[in-house]
Amino acid sequence: MQLTDRSLTAPPQIKTVRGALKLLLDVINGPAHERSLYVYMAIVLFHWVEHLVQAYQIFVLGWPRPESGGFLGLWLPWLVQTELLHWGYAVAMLIGLIVLRPGFAGLSRKFWTVSLIIQAWHLVEHSLLQGQAITGQNLFGAQVPTSVAQLWIPRPELHLIYNAIVFIPMVIAMYYHMYPPQSEAPVACTCSRRPSLLSQQG
Repeated sequence: MQLTDRSLTAPPQIKTVRGALKLLLDVINGPAHERSLYVYMAIVLFHWVEHLVQAYQIFVLGWPRPESGGFLGLWLPWLVQTELLHWGYAVAMLIGLIVLRPGFAGLSRKFWTVSLIIQAWHLVEHSLLQGQAITGQNLFGAQVPTSVAQLWIPRPELHLIYNAIVFIPMVIAMYYHMYPPQSEAPVACTCSRRPSLLSQQG
């Protein structure tokens, strides 16, 4: 079979980096939205395991706080003690919330946006911690890198709270995305479990 010049030409939408990114976002928030959400939630739940294990180590086992590094800290304590790991996860969380947001609509999008805004502040807090770790200059006269809210709430409890108030609206958003109210216009997404939508896609 002889290839023509046309067959070797890239589609117009992927001739530029911007076009390629737009195409990728269209796929993520289109036919791959459900699978993308599964991957994202797996990462979120793994992070929850880390914090819950750390809380168990502190409040149930009575371990000293510096030695309570969660599940990952059992094998890689040095990694858990770096601010870069926590900052990197906060960045990944925010990117996921931004990238997946176009796939939501109506009430589900409102709750997803609430989660995104809270996570943005969470990243600001981690950026303050990372900045202190890099410069060696701690804020507020503290002995260790300290965020704003950490002035009132100890770090393990604070980040449990942060993760909870990000996670709760995220879960509500996913519920309304899967089971949108009857008053909302149908959305063309395989995530939806509303019978009327499924029948329209058939």
